[in-house]
Amino acid sequence: MCYDISFTAKLKELPNYFPELVESPQLSFDFGSDHIIAHRYPEYLIIRRDGDSEIVQFMEWGVIPFYVKDESKFIRQRASMLNARAERILDDPKSVWYKIKNRRCLIPVTGIFEHRGIVGWKNKVPYFITLKDQKVFFLPGLYATADLPDMETGEIVKRYTFTLITRSANPLLANIHNDGEHRYRMPLFLSLDLSNQWIEPDLPEAQYREILNYEMTQDNMNYTPVWTIRSPKPRPDGKSKTEYWEWKDLPALGEKNPPELIGK
Repeated sequence: MCYDISFTAKLKELPNYFPELVESPQLSFDFGSDHIIAHRYPEYLIIRRDGDSEIVQFMEWGVIPFYVKDESKFIRQRASMLNARAERILDDPKSVWYKIKNRRCLIPVTGIFEHRGIVGWKNKVPYFITLKDQKVFFLPGLYATADLPDMETGEIVKRYTFTLITRSANPLLANIHNDGEHRYRMPLFLSLDLSNQWIEPDLPEAQYREILNYEMTQDNMNYTPVWTIRSPKPRPDGKSKTEYWEWKDLPALGEKNPPELIGK
């Protein structure tokens, strides 16, 4: 799954990719970080359709479904709402994702992180993955709204929350995200054309399925081993978390992969 992303561009660059994006004060914000962590449920700038317009809007990462009325009872379950499996969106009518399948949005990023397990190594090695042909790219997501009481004022407010869509990994990401409960998954990377299609107001089911089944080729991806991203200790050389870090004796991808877990 994908719980670590990066956005280090300027928001004012977004109209370069979406010329019809409505100008708003949000585009001038000093926004972004070299490492954004899903499990902190951060507010993040999302692109979505609003009627005939394409807009940007801050939403919290981690869907709170429309039927939730007591957020305190949903805290543990919310951690499972950070990512949505593409396979469930159209084919699992009982899932939350099916119920909000037409609330489509885009998550602008400049890269994502995934961790690689290596036999004999205590810690996993993080990699930073980007697309070769786009400085900023757009991961598809779904969003939800819930009317919940403000914890301080008691006033009912509308909360916008989103999830990031994942799919089975291509060969490159399968060799990086090769361990753990959700191994062999990756974000649903899209071309810019498919990103635009994703937020079209009326998306035919056949086209919807085509997008969900799209597999970004490894030839269009850059991957870089980086310093540990989940340690409270700062990187020793003071550089960005997205920059190359040399791990001594790091085996080539595909070597010393963890064995398959029986029954998983």
